[in-house]
Amino acid sequence: MRFIEHLSSPARRYSLGALLAASLALAAEPACARLVQADLARVAVVPPPGARVPLELPATDATTGRATTLGQALAGRAALLLPVDYTCGNVCDPMVAMSADALAATGLAPGDYALVLVGIDPRDDAAAARRMMTETLGDHAASVRPQALIISDAALARLTASLGYTAVYDAGTDSFAHPAAAMLLAGDGRVAQVLSPLALTGRDLRLALTEAGEGRVGSLGDRLALLCYGYDAARGIYTPLVQRILTIAGIATILAIGLLIAGLTRLARRRVA
Repeated sequence: MRFIEHLSSPARRYSLGALLAASLALAAEPACARLVQADLARVAVVPPPGARVPLELPATDATTGRATTLGQALAGRAALLLPVDYTCGNVCDPMVAMSADALAATGLAPGDYALVLVGIDPRDDAAAARRMMTETLGDHAASVRPQALIISDAALARLTASLGYTAVYDAGTDSFAHPAAAMLLAGDGRVAQVLSPLALTGRDLRLALTEAGEGRVGSLGDRLALLCYGYDAARGIYTPLVQRILTIAGIATILAIGLLIAGLTRLARRRVA
């Protein structure tokens, strides 16, 4: 649990919230996800050689309601681009909170980089995007200055194709199985790296942003397949990410119960004495 102690309040809140949700899931009814293994196997982000996002991609700024473009959001800066489901109940909230926490820990000024969120569910509106930013970022919103974009189906198709990003809709749970990934972009829109937002550190992210700002692009050959999708219906078990969360939550629960019993026992002895 040491890593949680070093997170800011928003990231810590959502880390602990994920643990609590996982604990409650143990007592819940089985999830009704309907995707099969063949569907889940398609979910990944594999940028093609020379991957570059379309800077002219039209979008709406969820905060101001104004029409903009992806290029205007980047403004020539290195950027962390997070495709998210603004109403996701799985990993998207911690992804955003931990990315903001890592950005704040870089020591870079907000004007040195851009944090851009793009909705992958065309049904989500600007209110949903603003709600996610408020609930996940709190005071961090002012320090990292995120931009949440709403884009059309056609624009989303162009963006995901340029990134080699595949998400699959699950009608059974009304949710998306999608990669839990952050795209590090150079100022000209080139994809510099694909990162896991759940494993970012301020130091590593500062180096990556600096390199992206200089136009350096790393290897994009790895397939990132960490899913933002809590239950694997094809195998009837929780996915590895949630399994780890359940393990941690179980250990934490046992420790908490043990401490509670020890405290009550000590209190009872004092009363008897």
